[in-house]
Amino acid sequence: MGDPKRGPDAPPAPGTPEIDTSVPQSARIWNYWLGGKDNYPVDRAAGDQFVAVYPQIVDVAKHSRGFLARAVRYLAGEAGIRQFLDVGTGLPTVDNTHEVAQRVAPRSHIVYVDNDPLVLAHARSLLTSAPEGATDYVDADLRDPGRIIAEASRTLDFDRPVALMLLNILGHVADHKEACAIVGRLMDALPAGSYLAVADGTDVITGEAFRGAIEMWNQASPAAYHLRTPEMIAGYFEGLELLEPGVVSVSRWRSEPGRFGGPPEVDEFCAVGRKAS
Repeated sequence: MGDPKRGPDAPPAPGTPEIDTSVPQSARIWNYWLGGKDNYPVDRAAGDQFVAVYPQIVDVAKHSRGFLARAVRYLAGEAGIRQFLDVGTGLPTVDNTHEVAQRVAPRSHIVYVDNDPLVLAHARSLLTSAPEGATDYVDADLRDPGRIIAEASRTLDFDRPVALMLLNILGHVADHKEACAIVGRLMDALPAGSYLAVADGTDVITGEAFRGAIEMWNQASPAAYHLRTPEMIAGYFEGLELLEPGVVSVSRWRSEPGRFGGPPEVDEFCAVGRKAS
């Protein structure tokens, strides 16, 4: 799918949307917090402003990426999943879903879904697959599950189990009931033996500090984000078998304890569940 070494200053591939570098963009800011290179000075300035208000966001971003890696390793390894549907992928950084899955199982098929023109532009040049497997990109909105499933069926076989990844995306749906309905429609299209992985921001660890930072973010960004409680995150798994350790901070999901115990909790919680029937 192109040259995986293209950087943010490389010209976009033919047919890709023009990128506005004068306005900060959330996917590029998240990429900056993760140490990626697909961002611009305006994004780094906005990211630094957020960090000045809420320094913990860098830890949240890194632990969130760690959860993705551990969950995908489990799914591709012990669970034997060979198909992944990653909705709201954001910009490619390090240990993307296809990289983790295909290190474990090179024949894995991965479909990324996002409706951000910037992500589309970079996905064409950065999302590459192992030769034994396949990686594809779908330009679609989370709120259109029917289109997501229809487009993803070019690469995925929905008669076989699929792992649905919804990381830091459901918080962009203001109404929690609507978010639950979207999850339900996507999972209804997947067969028994499929899995759901969800992670979203909370305020149970740092409270008002994170709420204030998110309020600042929402005032400056067209893509408002809404924090959820761990109980609300658990609601996405209704009817599924919730895997141990249940709904926990992303830093605590099957992480290896250090010399002095487990890693500190951060204000993003997650869970993984299995569709039994």
